[in-house]
Amino acid sequence: MLIVLYDDAQILDIACPAGVFGTANGHGATPPYVLETGTLGGRAARTSSGLRVGAVRRLSEVTGPLDTLIVSGGVGSEEAAGDPALVEQVRRLARLSRRVASVCTGTQVLAEAGLLDHRRVTTHWRHGDLLATRYPAVAVDPVPLYVKDGHIFTSAGVVSGLDLSLALVEDDHGAELARTVARELVTWVHRPADQAQLGALLSTAPPRDRAVADLLRHVAGHLADDLSPSALAARLGVTPRHLTRLFTDHLGVTPARAVRAARAEAAVHLLRTSSLPLAAVARRCGFGSEATLRQVLLSHYGATGDRIRRMADTPAPPRRAAGQTAGP
Repeated sequence: MLIVLYDDAQILDIACPAGVFGTANGHGATPPYVLETGTLGGRAARTSSGLRVGAVRRLSEVTGPLDTLIVSGGVGSEEAAGDPALVEQVRRLARLSRRVASVCTGTQVLAEAGLLDHRRVTTHWRHGDLLATRYPAVAVDPVPLYVKDGHIFTSAGVVSGLDLSLALVEDDHGAELARTVARELVTWVHRPADQAQLGALLSTAPPRDRAVADLLRHVAGHLADDLSPSALAARLGVTPRHLTRLFTDHLGVTPARAVRAARAEAAVHLLRTSSLPLAAVARRCGFGSEATLRQVLLSHYGATGDRIRRMADTPAPPRRAAGQTAGP
C-alpha cells in the first residue's frame, strides 16, 4: 500500500488512512497492511500545516505490484496535478495496483491522469464544481462521503478519508475488524458511503452567534429532554418567534426541523451500533413513541428501523429541490 505525497498536502489526508490501517494491523489484520509513503523525488513532503512527512520511496523506483494506491489531497493538489512527472507516475502506479483511492482533492491528480473518465466520483464539497468543469468526462457527485466505482475509490474532504479507509478494511477483513478499529479510534462506526458531506445543521456556515452554537450543543447532549421551540426559546431568553428567526438566519432551518434531524441521526447511530429495541432508541432520542420514530425514519431515510439495522449502509436522506422544505 502506497500513499502518494507532495508539498502542501493536508496532513489529515495522510494520517487518517495511515491510522486506520496501522490500527487494523494492531488488531490482527491478516495479512497485515504494509504501508509506505512516496514522493516524486523520494524526499520528505512539507504538509500545509508545516509538518514534514518522510517519504520511504521514490515513486519512479516502485515497481509493484501494489495492493492499494492512495493519493492524498490538500491545497497543494492543484500544483501536483499540474506536474506532468508526478501525474505520469500516478498513472503508471495505478496500472500496477489492485485498487486506487484518493482523499479529498487528490481526485484532481487522478482526474489529470485520466483515471476517472466516465466514472462517478466525489471530492471535497467546495471543489466539486471546479473538478466537474475541468474534467467534463468525470461524473462528479459532491454529496457522498465516499464513492466506489469499479476499483476506483474517492472520498470527500479530509476526515472522510477515515470513513473510506474503514470501508476498505471492511472489504478486506470484514465488518467486525472495521468496527474494532473505529472503536479504537473513537470515531463513528463506519458512516455510510452516501451520507451527505454536510448534514442539516452544517449545510450553511457554522453559526457565528455564540448563543445559537451553545444551544446546538445543548440539543445534541439532551435529545430526550423537552426541545420544543418554546423550551429552547426560554433557555435562550428570547421569544419563540425570535428563536425561529435566529435559526433561519444562522442555520437555514427552523428549530423544530433542526431538532428532528439531530434526533433522527442519533437514532440511526444507535440502531447501527447497539442492540437496543426500537422503543428504547425512541426514548433515548426524544421521540414520543416508537411509532413516531418509525415515521421519522421513513421520512428521512425511506427505511424502517429494522431494515436500517440489516443494511450494510444507511440510505441517505432524500435530496430536495431548492427551496423545498422537509417539515416544520
